[in-house]
Formats: sequence, structure tokens, C-alpha cells
Amino acid sequence: MTDFSQLALMRMPLGALGTNCYVVGDKELGKAYIIDPATADVLESLEKHNLEPAAILLTHGHADHIGGVQEIINQYPVPVYIHDGDREYLTNADLNLSSNYGQNLTVTGDIRSVKEGDTFDLGNIHLSVYETPGHTPGGVCYYMDGALVFVGDTLFRGSIGRTDFDGGDYDTLINAIKDKLYTLPEETVAYPGHGPETQIGYEKQYNPFVGA
Repeated sequence: MTDFSQLALMRMPLGALGTNCYVVGDKELGKAYIIDPATADVLESLEKHNLEPAAILLTHGHADHIGGVQEIINQYPVPVYIHDGDREYLTNADLNLSSNYGQNLTVTGDIRSVKEGDTFDLGNIHLSVYETPGHTPGGVCYYMDGALVFVGDTLFRGSIGRTDFDGGDYDTLINAIKDKLYTLPEETVAYPGHGPETQIGYEKQYNPFVGA
């Protein structure tokens, strides 16, 4: 089980859309995973806590979740993990939606695939991967030891991710939430890509978009 006393867990709303970037680090090792860096400003928090990136974990490939990746890996050439369903988002500005804002955001580097059942272990950090498509074809969540889950734009407090972008599918998203996230312990804290955290049990009872 995770020794939470050794963990550094930080949430930083970054970028124009206030995207939640998360850092989960092992204090003893001085290493951390960065989840969905909207901007490279996250590095300031790592430096303040004497942490260095070990890898970047992406829940999906939209621009507001990958905007800081290239700048980070230019400074720290760590691997970037994304599901194959969203890999093209890293090189296609129309898919990642940056073209909507007159930008051409792309990411090149040590890009690696992540899939259902993969695990990430870093000192006291143990994350398991759940495939949760629907917001995008390659959406994933990262689950830690019965305690918390980083859900990206799959699930929000009282809401769900949009499915009207290219590659989105409402039924697929709802099924992913029910079949994957709603099977987690009800006390599991869900950390979304935007807005406040919530709990799986709360969403099962009150989320109006998912249903029974």
C-alpha cells in the first residue's frame, strides 16, 4: 500500500481554461509524475519541493492538457505516456483543438503508449491505468491504491466530459464511467481535469448525466 506520508500531491489550475495539472511525487526519491501539464509553470512547484520529473502522464490529447509538454521535455527529456487512440492528437492541431485558437500545438519526443492494466511505480507511488474513452478515443485514468484516481475530462463533480468534439462519443463515455470508475471504492477521491475534486460515491448518487 502507498505510504502517503512520503507523497507530495499538488493540483495546479493552469492555462487559459484553468486545466488541473497534477504532480504526484515521492519525497524520498525526489521524483514525480506530472499529469496533464497545461503549461510548463508546473516546473516551479516541482523545484520548490525539490522534485524532478520522472515522466509525463496524459489522460488525453486536447491542447489544454498538453500545452506545457514540449517545454518541459525540452528541459527534462522524460518519456510522455498517452494512449494510442490519442497519439495523433500530439501532432494534429485540429484534433487537439489548438487550431481553434490560431495555434499549431504539436509534441515530439519520447512518446510511449499506455493501455488498460499498465502500471506506474515510482517509490511509494503505484498507479494503474484504466481506459475510459468517450471524451476522446484514447482517454485514460490513473488510479492509486484504492484512494484516488486522476480522471482527466472523463468525469467532473456533478458532470461529465464533452463528447461533441471529433472522436467523442456519449454512449462510450457513459459506459466507461459506469464500467470503470463506478466500480472503484465509493470513498475514492476523483481528481478531474477541471474544477474541484469529488468522490466516486457522491457521483454515483448525484451525477445527473450518468444515471443508474
